Amino acid sequence: MTGTHDMPFGVHLRAGGGAELRLWAPAANSVQLLLETDTAGALVQTAERADAGWWRADCADATAETRYRWEINGEIAVPDPAARWAPDGPHGWCTVTDPEAYVWRTTHWKGRPWQEMVVYEMHVGTFTIEGTYAAAQTHLPRLAALGFTAVELMPLSTFGGAWGWGYDGVLPFAPHPSYGSPDELKYFVDAAHALGISVLLDVVYNHFGPDGNYLHAYAPGFFSPTHDSPWGRAINFDQVGSATVREFFIHNALYWVEEFRLDGLRLDAVHAIVDDGQPHILEDISQAVRGFARSQDRHVHLVMENERNQSEWLAPPPAPPGRYEAQWNDDFHHALHVALTGESHIYYERFAQAPMDILCQVLTHGFAFPNGGPLSQSSPPTPLSQLVVFTGNHDQIGNRAFGERLASLVSPEAAELALLLSLLTPATPMVFMGDEFGAKSPFLYFANWEGELREAVRSGRQREFSHTMAEGRALPDPCDVATMESSRLSWIEAELPPARQRSALLRLALHARSQWLTPRARQLQEGQHTSERVGENGLRIQWSYGEGAYCCLDINLGASSIRTPPPRPDGSTWFQHRWLDDNQNSTAPWAPWSARWICYDTVQQP
Repeated sequence: MTGTHDMPFGVHLRAGGGAELRLWAPAANSVQLLLETDTAGALVQTAERADAGWWRADCADATAETRYRWEINGEIAVPDPAARWAPDGPHGWCTVTDPEAYVWRTTHWKGRPWQEMVVYEMHVGTFTIEGTYAAAQTHLPRLAALGFTAVELMPLSTFGGAWGWGYDGVLPFAPHPSYGSPDELKYFVDAAHALGISVLLDVVYNHFGPDGNYLHAYAPGFFSPTHDSPWGRAINFDQVGSATVREFFIHNALYWVEEFRLDGLRLDAVHAIVDDGQPHILEDISQAVRGFARSQDRHVHLVMENERNQSEWLAPPPAPPGRYEAQWNDDFHHALHVALTGESHIYYERFAQAPMDILCQVLTHGFAFPNGGPLSQSSPPTPLSQLVVFTGNHDQIGNRAFGERLASLVSPEAAELALLLSLLTPATPMVFMGDEFGAKSPFLYFANWEGELREAVRSGRQREFSHTMAEGRALPDPCDVATMESSRLSWIEAELPPARQRSALLRLALHARSQWLTPRARQLQEGQHTSERVGENGLRIQWSYGEGAYCCLDINLGASSIRTPPPRPDGSTWFQHRWLDDNQNSTAPWAPWSARWICYDTVQQP
C-alpha cells in the first residue's frame, strides 16, 4: 500500500516521467525554476504565469532526486513552501520526493478510538542521543509495554537552524532534516502502528518562524494586513488572497494524515489564529479531516491548545465535522502544580488563592476558567472526555527559566501521586517524555538562531527571567548547543532503581485504567460529578456513570495524615497507592501522599 496526497501546491511527479512544479507568487513579476547541476551553476527554466497569482514549470527530466529552488524577479532564490523535503534547511535546495516509493507494511491499521488514548509527548531531537526517528523507534516497544497507546510528536516542519523546539517552522510540508528523511518518518509511524500505537503530530497554523521565511518576498498575501499575532502579522485567513492561504493549511492537515498516515493532529495555540470570516479556518480544517477519515474508515483525531477554553469547539468523540475531540487543559496542570509547589508567579497567580478548590473544579467540571474569564462554577461543565490532562508538557517545563520538571520541584512521593492523578481520571492522560521514569534532566528552551535573531532571543529571555539572576543563577543561553544537549533524556538514568520503580507504578496504573476507566468511558454522565474537600489537603471526587454507577477517588495531596469517615462499604477498590489499610471500611486515616479509587456499580438503595 502506498499513498500520495494530491494538492495544488508543490511538485507533481508524472507517472510517465518528469514533473510539474507550481508556486503561488502573486507579487512576483517573474519566476524561474532553478535546478541544481553537477557544476557550480544551476539550470534555469522560466516559469509560466497562470491565473490568480500561480506560476508553473514543466520539467521533463525531473526525478525523485532532483534538487530545485525558485528564483523571484531574478533577485532572490527561495525554497518551495510546499516542498516535501528540504535536506539542507530552508536556505538550501529542496529535493523532489516520490511519495509512492514507500510501501506501507501495516496495511490493516485503522487507528484507535479516542477513549483509548494514553498520550506520550515526544521531542524527537532530544528523546535520544541520536535525535532521530530511527533511534526513537527502538523505544516504541517499551512505550507500548508501559501502556501508552499514542505518541504525540512535537512539530516536525522544517525550521531555520539544526535544532530547536519546532514551533518556528517555515516549510510546513517538509519534515525537519535533522531527524531523518520523510521515508524514515513513515517507517517510524509504520513501526508504531504495528505495536498498536497511534501517532499524533503537533502542527502550527498561527505563524511562520522568523528564520527562512521568504513568503513576504513574493506572496505577502499569506499575512494579514489588519491582524497581528504574538509573532508579528497574523496569518491571513479572512482578507484578500485568503482563499489560497486557507487551502494551503487545509491541505497541510490532510497531507500529514494521508501521506504519513498520522492518526491525528494537535493544533498549537489556536487562540492566536485570527479569522473573522465564516466559516472559521478551524472549522474548515476539521471538516476536511473528518471527511477524509470517513472515506478511509479511520480514526483520525483533532486536538487543540486554546488559552480561551472555548468549549464550543469541542464535541464528544468521535467529534463531528467542524469540531475537535479534545483540548489540552492547562487549568488541571496549574491547579495541581500550585497545590504542590506553592508557586504563584506569572500564570500561576490566579490559581494561588485556593488551588485545592480549583483542583476540585477541574476534576469535575473540566475548566476552572471557562472562555478565558474568571473562576466560575456556574458555567456549563466541559465534558472531561474532551480534555487532555498532564503534570508537565513542553510548555510548562520548557518555559521555566531552568526547565525543571515537577519531579525536581517536589518530593518523590508528591511527584508520583501527581502522576497517578493525571493518569487515573476520566480525562485523556498525557505524559511528557521522561516523566514516566521521573527524569531529572531539564527540558529547556533551545533554538539554533544566529546573528541579530540570536541576540534578540537572548535579551528577551534575560528580561523575562530577570528575577532568577537575583538568586545568583546564570540563565541558560537558549542558543548554545549545550542547552539543547542538556535537555536530552538519559536512558542510563531510566534503568536506575528509582526510575524503574516509577515506570512500574505507571504501568500498573495504566493497566488499571484500561480495565476500569476505558471500558466505561462512553457511559460517563457529564455534569453530574461531585467533589468535596477533606481536611486541608484531601479531596473526595465522585465521577458519575450510567445506571447509578460511579467511581470515587479519595486522595491526600499532603504530607500529613487525614482522618475521615470511611466510604460506602459496597464498592470495589480497583487501585490504591500508599493506603494504610486495604479494608475500605476502616476508619484508619488517609496516609500522606495516598490515594484510592473505588468503583460502585449500582446506586445505593435506601
